[in-house]
This record gives sequence, C-alpha cells and structure tokens, in this order.
Amino acid sequence: MKFKKIIVILFILPLFAFTMHKYYVSLCEIEYLKEKQSIQITLGVFIEDLEVSLNKNSGKELNLASKTEVGNIDDYYKKYLNEHLQISVNGKIQLYKYIGKEYDGDIVRFYLEITDIKEIKSIEVFNNILTEDFNDQKNIVKIKVKDFNKTFYHNKSNHKSLLKF
Repeated sequence: MKFKKIIVILFILPLFAFTMHKYYVSLCEIEYLKEKQSIQITLGVFIEDLEVSLNKNSGKELNLASKTEVGNIDDYYKKYLNEHLQISVNGKIQLYKYIGKEYDGDIVRFYLEITDIKEIKSIEVFNNILTEDFNDQKNIVKIKVKDFNKTFYHNKSNHKSLLKF
C-alpha cells in the first residue's frame, strides 16, 4: 500500500511542474537623499530572464553570472538599462551613473545614481525592462522622497509613472 502511494506521488508530482506559472518581476527602488542631493536607484532583476533579453539583443551568448561571462558585461548592462529605464526629474530626463552590480543568487542588483538634484517637484519613471520578451513581466517601482513612499506597477501596456510634489 505504501509503495502504491509513493508511485502515485512520483507520477503526479511532475505533472504539477507543467501547470506551475513562472513569475516575471523586477523591483526598482528609488530614493531621494536631500542631504546628498542625489537619487539612489537599486534595481533587482532575475538573471535568467535578463539573459534571455540580452542574448537576443546582442546576438551573443553572454553567460551571465557564470565563469564564462563575457568580460565587458557591464557595457551590455549599461546599454540595456539606458534603453529601458529612464528617470525624469522636474520634467527633465536625467542621466544616471552606473555604480555597479552584484549577483545575489538568481538575481542581479544594479546600483545607479543621479547627482546634483537640489529639489524634486516631480519624478517620472519609464520602466519597460523585460516587457518586450515576457508578456507577463511586472516591474515594481518604489519611490521614496522625504517621508513620502509610493509604489507603482508597470507592465507591457503601462511603462510610466509620474509623481508630483
């Protein structure tokens, strides 16, 4: 009897793998630090999903987060981020400095910064990361300015959010 239960479980368990849905999500945290007059940005993206997009766009196998990762991977990251993540402050698109990245398990975290921001009257975020390649991609954008926190949810049909103060 116990053997039959084990066989049934072993047969049914793989079937669940075909019905499970993978989640496509990124998290972008944006914080304005008035004392530093800067906006600090942390962006977390699943490595596997980003690799699909980067390989497709570059026509190369970049082998992210592996021993065979291409040596100039930061150039690919910078190009992709500049095309798919844009931030406007007070109606003007801002260029951000690419501080770097770190791999954390199956996520890559990017660190970006916009400097010389004396005050914020409005902030607009355009984020279509991975939406071209994954229809179910959700991009969460959390903005913190002073004591004000706001979360936006971007997807394939909604790439922008605007916050006015």
